[in-house]
Amino acid sequence: MTSLATGTGPATAPGSVGAALETVSAATNDGYADLPRHLLAASDLSREAAIAVLDTAERIDQAIAGREVRKLPTLRGRTVVNLFYEDSTRTRISFELAAKRLSADVINFSAKGSSVSKGESLKDTALTLQAMGADAVVIRHSASGAPHRLAGWVAGTVINAGDGTHEHPTQALLDAFTLRRHLLGGAVRDRVGNGLDARHVVIVGDILHSRVARSNVTLLHALGARVTLVAPPTLLPVGVDEWPCSVSYDLDAALAGADAAMMLRVQKERMDGAFFPTAREYTRGYGLDLRRRALIAPHGIVMHPGPMNRGMEIAPAVADGEGSVVTEQVANGVTVRMAVLYLLVSGEGADRV
Repeated sequence: MTSLATGTGPATAPGSVGAALETVSAATNDGYADLPRHLLAASDLSREAAIAVLDTAERIDQAIAGREVRKLPTLRGRTVVNLFYEDSTRTRISFELAAKRLSADVINFSAKGSSVSKGESLKDTALTLQAMGADAVVIRHSASGAPHRLAGWVAGTVINAGDGTHEHPTQALLDAFTLRRHLLGGAVRDRVGNGLDARHVVIVGDILHSRVARSNVTLLHALGARVTLVAPPTLLPVGVDEWPCSVSYDLDAALAGADAAMMLRVQKERMDGAFFPTAREYTRGYGLDLRRRALIAPHGIVMHPGPMNRGMEIAPAVADGEGSVVTEQVANGVTVRMAVLYLLVSGEGADRV
């Protein structure tokens, strides 16, 4: 296994980064073998592969904790391109920071101010990146399926950072990482190799337009969690009955004893019609206030992928209150994306398909 500490070979000194990663490699060897070449959807990850990513993130976090310089040389000499066709703050900065902490060369591409504004197609942009020798392309696009098309045009690894209303796999991974830390607790060794079996996660809000919901349902189900979706009928997609989850219209009943509540933003920018009468009525039926927060299990947590509409889907007192892990999700996003880049770009798992 390539050492994270040097980027060249094993580093097995006690407490070293290499030793930490070798420990988790031994624990999740089958998962490493299952890693895909690209990460385009949550369904690309088997249970074993997902746990391997989460375990690697645990070890990376453990390895760089307390370091004066929080960087590892693993991807030195590799080029990671952040190709963003949609506005983003958390995801773009998270991927940029993750790649830089792995010592990769990072190119940030924004559709605004580029040749895209002159009519350049995604394929031509991809061929340009290919000619420049990009080892990995992180893409966010408004069109569902764009990352899948891109993966057929470039030789490097493609990572989906959100495509339309389709998928956002790394968000699901960081959510699972956060859930596992709080719901399993204990030391790192107690979490390594484990999923989220028998835990109950309630996802509430605009399911229809949410790529986060789609990826989370798939990944959390693979990890053994029970997922309940709660939304007005107008904000549920056609075919949701076939998803590996249950559906409810009663938020109070769904939250009772739940291990986690994940609130989703109402995506007004994707709406071209009236999906509910008023914002006040939506909040009354599907907003998380202090009364509803009390229905969650005492050890339960409150999550939100951001950005939040405070006062609409979540009350400020809940967003900033006890058990809220919203800012922790952002921090965990860097660690999880470091793990994804490390595993997919560095060539770990030679038997990847």
